[in-house]
Amino acid sequence: VCLDRVESYDPALLRPVLEKHLDSLGVSADLSGKRILLKPNLITPSAPALACTNPYFTAAVAACFLNRGATVLLGDSPAFGSAIQVLKKHGFLTALSGYDVSFVKFKTKVVRTLDCGVRVTVAAEALDCDLFVDLPKVKAHQQMGVTLAMKNVFGIVLGARKAWLHMAHGESHQRFAELICDLQKILPPSIAIADGITAMHRTGPVNGSSLNLGCVALSKSFVALDRAMLEVLGVSCEQVPLMLEAKRQKLPGAELAMIAFPALAPDRFTGSGFRIPQQLKPVRFQFLQYFRSSFKKVFAS
Repeated sequence: VCLDRVESYDPALLRPVLEKHLDSLGVSADLSGKRILLKPNLITPSAPALACTNPYFTAAVAACFLNRGATVLLGDSPAFGSAIQVLKKHGFLTALSGYDVSFVKFKTKVVRTLDCGVRVTVAAEALDCDLFVDLPKVKAHQQMGVTLAMKNVFGIVLGARKAWLHMAHGESHQRFAELICDLQKILPPSIAIADGITAMHRTGPVNGSSLNLGCVALSKSFVALDRAMLEVLGVSCEQVPLMLEAKRQKLPGAELAMIAFPALAPDRFTGSGFRIPQQLKPVRFQFLQYFRSSFKKVFAS
């Protein structure tokens, strides 16, 4: 896991750091003919900009892959509303202006059966790439403690089916965490690049408080990135159902002692002041909330 300190979204500061660590992770300098999909967190157009992966962070990552000759795509399936609404509202179109990035609508249904036995309908567009680049926003989360690389993969589930999975398999935090851990196993080759420059904490994933964390993290392992970031944030694994499940499954990267840190160590960020909700809310939505979210998704599509 490559951790580094970047204090702003200024591309002159951010891009060299990203390029250096992409090299450290063995990402080829020549990606000619390769399709790279960027998957930011575009949670909902009604959320504040802080709730989404920063558009200039996304643009900096896009520039790095374009510089290596790749074809760069960008897509997501937000929990509410549509991806294009978020892109327009929160400045992604401006940030990406001048970059040869294609916006891909997640719409084609593909059904997969996860290791836990759950059948999920995901976007074929998310799987049709040579490299899936997960761009999570570092945030607190009322249901899962924090949302990082593993949780951001939930965005490949199509539309209102996210709410249905909450309803059908949200009987416990552990069961829902199992589903999300298994979801990442169906992805093509992947890398995670976490936006922790300005994080959201105290509550989330929508209406939390801003925290200047000044951290970027890159890894080929979503589990290892999440485990490293918990150390950065000073959050116990016992507070995060996803990490508890990763440990239960003995997924590579779940144990801190097995993670290499070629750049900064997590303790270089000690004392950030990051806070998560003291008590997690149930994963399963109330029926009215489920109906409302499904209704909004239908009319936004």
